[in-house]
Amino acid sequence: MSVDVRDDAAAFIDKWRVRWPEWAVAMVFVPKDRQPLTEAWFTLLQEFTDATWGGGDPTPGLAKLAWWQEELGGWAKGARRHPLGALLQPQPAPWLQLGRALPDLRALRGEEGGGAVSVDAAPGKGAGAGMAFAAAVADCEAALFGGRAPDGDAASAVLTSLLGERALLRAAAMDPIAGIDRPMRAGRAGCRPRGVQAALVAARLARPDAPVPPLRALFAAWRGARSAG
Repeated sequence: MSVDVRDDAAAFIDKWRVRWPEWAVAMVFVPKDRQPLTEAWFTLLQEFTDATWGGGDPTPGLAKLAWWQEELGGWAKGARRHPLGALLQPQPAPWLQLGRALPDLRALRGEEGGGAVSVDAAPGKGAGAGMAFAAAVADCEAALFGGRAPDGDAASAVLTSLLGERALLRAAAMDPIAGIDRPMRAGRAGCRPRGVQAALVAARLARPDAPVPPLRALFAAWRGARSAG
């Protein structure tokens, strides 16, 4: 993966804002000093999921994930190349753990056995595809945004959001990916930004052909923020 380090993080964040315009009103439920970090974090996750789920040929995505594994290992040592690192890398999050979990995200592409994904199993106790990655994301979010200590509920909330975003990509006529069912339940989000994102994903799934109207997005984000932590 070739990254021009002269690019500003704003170019990547703008891509995320275009896909999630609801956050323009939802951001009011995130503390002001955490708002730039929230945007950078969800932009980073979008880079991961686009690399993993986009395109009919998974090979380019594998190369991108390998690059990100190396990059996150560098973040753990204080080095960075990607522009998003200017906002994220200085934070004391478990970056190495996140990088090591990236292959588990690829399992959600659905090409290696398919079948339903369950969020009922706790991480490390027979959890299904994607749960190790979701647990690593929950650990990072606990470090970045506070909230309660990461647990199985926080990880299942992340996985539910991921599966919802994946369904939205399919509904947006991106390359179809077969074999993943919606989870039966979701855990309580471990931090406010995750609670807001989970609520926006659920609201968007009701009408995946268009962004959630501002007032409905505001109400959904309020509920998500209240239910988190």
